[in-house]
Amino acid sequence: MRRTVDVVVGALAGLLLAPVAGVVALAIRLRHGPPVLFRQVRAGRHGEPFTILKFRTMRPERFPGQPDADRLTALGRRLRSTSLDELPQLWNVLRGEMSLIGPRPTLPEQVVHYSARQRGRLAVRPGLTGWAQVRGRNALSWPERIELDLWYLANRSLLLDLRIVALTAARLLRPTGVTGAGGVNPGFPHPAPPPAPPSLSPPAPPPVPPPRTAAPPPPHPVRGGTP
Repeated sequence: MRRTVDVVVGALAGLLLAPVAGVVALAIRLRHGPPVLFRQVRAGRHGEPFTILKFRTMRPERFPGQPDADRLTALGRRLRSTSLDELPQLWNVLRGEMSLIGPRPTLPEQVVHYSARQRGRLAVRPGLTGWAQVRGRNALSWPERIELDLWYLANRSLLLDLRIVALTAARLLRPTGVTGAGGVNPGFPHPAPPPAPPSLSPPAPPPVPPPRTAAPPPPHPVRGGTP
């Protein structure tokens, strides 16, 4: 049932929003040149990798490690604030790689750090929008978002999905949480490295104290006298 809704609604939304997507693609092409689309590998259902599609919002790196905030264009900022950069993901929905509602897809290098409990969010297809998206989006830390996703999976229903759709429409009209504090999205917290295993070599023997030498005997007293 859910997959049928994804295909029908995704196809209708794609047809209705095709003119908008065409205008956005043309604007990116004229202002920033090709490519128009941004492609990135994300973890899908059960952790299976797939290529997510977005409209490009950043310039290429001028040097390795250039901050994303410096690469974000003015057009890209508008696209992100209205979530129009996510429109190409309707194609991911039609391909069966994503759903309309579900946890947002994360990077494979983040998934490898999930705990056994956190991997529960991979039980369903990732979504265009979800409970964590409408409860704070990038203003939340990753552990907070994962907990919201797990709560959604434990309580998801048609009524909850309709509530998420209504809240998503409200967030599109009044965007909040598009970026984290200072315009930088919080990174995924990597766990601390495990402590080094104990050494298997035998302990070093204690130092041997130097031998004690006997003190010399006291000199015999010299008796005085006349011959």
